[in-house]
Amino acid sequence: MAANPRGKAETLARRRRLLSSSCRLFFPEDPIKIVRGQGQYVYDEQGAEYIDCINNVAHVGHCHPLVIQAAHEQNQVLNTNSRYLHDNIVDYAQRLSETLPEKLCVFYFLNSGSEANDLALRLARQYTGHWDVVVLDHAYHGHLSSLIDISPYKFRNLDGQKEWVHVAPLPDTYRGPYREDHPSPAEAYANELKRVVSSAREQGRKIAAFFAESLPSVGGQVIPPAGFFPEVAEYIRRAGGVFVADEIQVGFGRVGKHFWAFQLQGKDFVPDIVTMGKSIGNGHPVACVATTQAVARAFEGTGIEYFNTFGGNPVSCAVGLAVLDVLEKEQLQAHAAHVGSFLMELLRQQKAKHPIIGDIRGVGLFIGVDLIKDEATRTPATEEAAYLVSRLKDNYILLSTDGPGRNILKFKPPMCFSLDNAQQVVAKLDAILTDMEEKVRSCETLRPQP
Repeated sequence: MAANPRGKAETLARRRRLLSSSCRLFFPEDPIKIVRGQGQYVYDEQGAEYIDCINNVAHVGHCHPLVIQAAHEQNQVLNTNSRYLHDNIVDYAQRLSETLPEKLCVFYFLNSGSEANDLALRLARQYTGHWDVVVLDHAYHGHLSSLIDISPYKFRNLDGQKEWVHVAPLPDTYRGPYREDHPSPAEAYANELKRVVSSAREQGRKIAAFFAESLPSVGGQVIPPAGFFPEVAEYIRRAGGVFVADEIQVGFGRVGKHFWAFQLQGKDFVPDIVTMGKSIGNGHPVACVATTQAVARAFEGTGIEYFNTFGGNPVSCAVGLAVLDVLEKEQLQAHAAHVGSFLMELLRQQKAKHPIIGDIRGVGLFIGVDLIKDEATRTPATEEAAYLVSRLKDNYILLSTDGPGRNILKFKPPMCFSLDNAQQVVAKLDAILTDMEEKVRSCETLRPQP
């Protein structure tokens, strides 16, 4: 750390001069300058402490000492590429395999979730001999060109939908066509996807893969109805494709009930490919693809080696092993289930009190609060959500919004987020919403009453 760190204004001025404006900050109207993190807290240059409800990358907590120690110790000995025989990459693959269904037993290591999803796309195409991809509406799978093409969240604002991409409705039982009162939403949404696949095949298209976040995050912290994925997998495989479960934001015990979010869909459901990133390295750039022997053999059949300069290096694998150790020793999966249930109950109490809260949904420490302007129409309360997040920041709580309407408060904190943190955050949320209801004339304008 510099002996005389720059002030926020100077750093912001340099950033604006040197970085593209497309590289956006949280709270752009009044950004905070973070200089330190510990556990579920981050600290600004003045020493102010903020509760971090955003950062699902610092999975076991910012600067966890055991993770830092593992990286430091391995860095002192060796860091090189994975073409040399080394214990760490083998040990890490073994530890990951113990968390997954037996069928998912071959591993590729990379540096980011985007790299992982790009490789998953290559694997799917090589295995199936097909090209097309089915995705869910509002999905986001990464920033590489190949992934922008399969991310409606991005491509709708760029070059539009490619002819080889097919979009199925998001299985959102609060905002979608089949809602909480539908007798079988999983079947209804799966049938929608079946129609998308059938239409594509009628046009002579061949499906290589279905990509889905196991819990769609950018789409609005959506919890797909149980049974949806198994039905979808049946349709996709019948069409000659494979099922890719994107666990980059939701894996590694975050859902509490299970280690992997796809396991919420039933013990017999197994994807063909699973991608991992973000939380896997607690902030260190690590990612992974797990797949079956059959898919891996087809990829090997090209005769072209897969090599990633930094993927699977000894330091990255030491970090990954340390993250798994911390998850186990600190029982963070069970902790996520306990704290998440407590937080959900506190939020439900707020829903009963504040009409702006339309829906509370989530599992473990993956929770969404859907803010609405009107209960009948469920119109997204976009401006209100932005105002609320800004006010929370002023009260030293960092939260962000997501969803197509930018009206979903998303909770994805480090896994060490506590019961006390949950109480503090919800108390502030209650106070700010109460103040808004007393002072704000219109949810449309957020203008104070005269």
